[in-house]
Amino acid sequence: MKCFFVTDLHGHTSRYDKLFNLIYEESPETVLIGGDLFPSFTRKTDTQNIYEDFFEGYLIKKLNSLRKKMPDAYPDIFLILGNDDLKAEEEKIKALEVTGLYKYIHSLKVTKGGYDFYGYSYVPPSPFLLKDWEKYDISRYVDPGCVSPEEGKRSVSEDSHEVRYATIKDDFEKLFEGNDFSKTIVLFHSPPYKTNLDRLDNDGKFIDHVPLDNYAGSIAIRKFIEEKQPLATLHGHIHESARLTGEWKDKIGNTFCFSAAHDGPELALIKFDAENPESAVRELV
Repeated sequence: MKCFFVTDLHGHTSRYDKLFNLIYEESPETVLIGGDLFPSFTRKTDTQNIYEDFFEGYLIKKLNSLRKKMPDAYPDIFLILGNDDLKAEEEKIKALEVTGLYKYIHSLKVTKGGYDFYGYSYVPPSPFLLKDWEKYDISRYVDPGCVSPEEGKRSVSEDSHEVRYATIKDDFEKLFEGNDFSKTIVLFHSPPYKTNLDRLDNDGKFIDHVPLDNYAGSIAIRKFIEEKQPLATLHGHIHESARLTGEWKDKIGNTFCFSAAHDGPELALIKFDAENPESAVRELV
């Protein structure tokens, strides 16, 4: 099964256009989009085209056009949202699944070709104020310089008890059932903690004389990978990590871990075969 993986496109239409052109030219069977789909609410740049309604005004139209160009070869597109996307958009995304253009898989499992695909959007507490897709990780600890999920802003109301006590770890106990994950691919937004995919540019930075952590990934995600050993996991969120570590992939036990996050102007595209993830390649387009 030929797969494409991208993430953290942040509404950059030039990157989306490159992705759609490559889908048309190379006909992957499955395309996975790992969150931060929309124009950035925390890191806007002059190079972005901001649509009044990005999802319907741009993305849905582009996907419709792509499906018309390749009706018999149109891929299954699995997507999640990321911490820079408003949860208020989730209702619309779910409603437009009836178009058949994509499948929204946050906190869901879908099966294709004998492989199970899961999606999960939440990340541990960050310095950013938008908290729609943030949860405590394995405890209520918050790194220096980060803002608690109980603070900040949300685009939708949440149960205060859930916000205060829910953890990513607890979510995994409900989401991942069974013991055999050997043919499972998980689409996360956060990377696993303290891996090649999780490195911040915080060297020499302090807050109130306390050094900032160089790692922002999820301990719960790392523990899940260590214990369940899925075939492959896909990640984003930390844009500068590949530049700082020199690596866009890692391996935890038998699990292949890939990140398509990128802090340059190009589209970072990971191509892999589900039957042979070891041969995955990353292209900057």
